[in-house]
Amino acid sequence: MLEQISGQWSVGWSIAAFVIAGAATVVCGVRLTALGDTLADRTGWGEALFGAVFFGLATSLSGIVMTGVSAAAAQPQLAYGNAVGGIAAQTLAVVVADAAYRGVNLEHAASSSQNLLFGSLLLAMLGITLMASLGPQGTFLGVHPASAVLVAVYLGALRLIQNGERPLWRAVRTKDTVEDEPDESPSFPGRRTGSIWGEFAGLAAVVVVGGWAVARAAESLVEATGLKAGLVGAVFMGIVNALPETVTAIAAVRRGAVTLAIAAVLGGNCLDVLNLVVGDVAYREGSLFQAAEPDELFMTSGSLVMTAVLLAGLLVRQRRGWLRLGFDGILLIAVYATVVVTLAV
Repeated sequence: MLEQISGQWSVGWSIAAFVIAGAATVVCGVRLTALGDTLADRTGWGEALFGAVFFGLATSLSGIVMTGVSAAAAQPQLAYGNAVGGIAAQTLAVVVADAAYRGVNLEHAASSSQNLLFGSLLLAMLGITLMASLGPQGTFLGVHPASAVLVAVYLGALRLIQNGERPLWRAVRTKDTVEDEPDESPSFPGRRTGSIWGEFAGLAAVVVVGGWAVARAAESLVEATGLKAGLVGAVFMGIVNALPETVTAIAAVRRGAVTLAIAAVLGGNCLDVLNLVVGDVAYREGSLFQAAEPDELFMTSGSLVMTAVLLAGLLVRQRRGWLRLGFDGILLIAVYATVVVTLAV
């Protein structure tokens, strides 16, 4: 039994692992949304900050495990591609959530200074990864200095965003803006906060196991089919990696928690960049950043462009746009499709 688990999986088992892990992610994601919305109110953090940190962490756990397992197995292209591919696919989740939102464009309703700051943080972190991959080679104790820089930048930005209680810039409130306010009829009124935290952690653990299964399935697919590791990591693993954010974003807008929907995507994306730090530590044959090949760097650039487009949508705040999605939604689809087609040929 252990040999079957640790050895190479058949193509059939690998595909089954992808499907089962994806289904578990969908079920857990819906429940996590309800729990996360309640905890955001009870902790006083608000949807934007709670969604980007705790919620983003919970939905990113599968991606963290995927990257760490692949890197430890000396599959740097899978590890790197999963992280940046997940960012691109998760950004596309905003388009799916926007289509599910019955009202104005989601980016109009959910625009806030905190979401814009998390988007700016993501741009900076993606830029640092490209600098590390294209810059001079060198590691300290087998880890690239950029890993420490990414962690420091993320923690510093969290402090800046959390302390920004009186920002000098605010999104103009319109009749279509959905304010982040505690629910008048909160969910789970009879449950203690500790119990809700416990279930939140338990569901996150299920997502972790799913991440491990997907990483092992991806390794087996590359070995059995000869598909490019960059394509498998950036597209197949990236899509499964993005499922938690996609499902929770849709569930959040259905609950009216539009700020949480955008925050979960942007916060999860920032944490996915930190997946590269996990992979850099786990990869013992050098620097994960500098093991990246043109396919992975191309996907990183695509993720950066998609983030810039999403930020533009949050700033422009169209009420109605092209095909109900706004200019940014159409552009996000176009950029992602271009990246996938380019990697596949």
